[in-house]
Amino acid sequence: QVQLVASGGGLVQPGGSLRLSCAASGSISRIATMGWYRRAPGNERNMVAFITNSGSENYAGSVKGRFTISRDSENTVSLPMNNLKPEDTAVYYCNANTSPDSRTDWGQGTTVTVSS
Repeated sequence: QVQLVASGGGLVQPGGSLRLSCAASGSISRIATMGWYRRAPGNERNMVAFITNSGSENYAGSVKGRFTISRDSENTVSLPMNNLKPEDTAVYYCNANTSPDSRTDWGQGTTVTVSS
């Protein structure tokens, strides 16, 4: 089991930037991927980005080129977000997938609001 704490959300104007961070604890050695999902008002939770242990990065088309996912250490992942748009407004959730049990664990969520 992995415990995750997400931070870094806030209120920014369109075109602004934020950096989300996620810190993991627990079965760190079992983590295969870490990533970010988001839930916008009125929508389902959707994948934003994830990164594998081999360093392969994957992005939703709506954020590619604006967001970057990075493994800053064995147990931390960050998501610098640039050129934020109102449609990026959502609660962002960090997750981790572990192997070989194929568990998915979730953080508590951090809110990003992009508005003038």
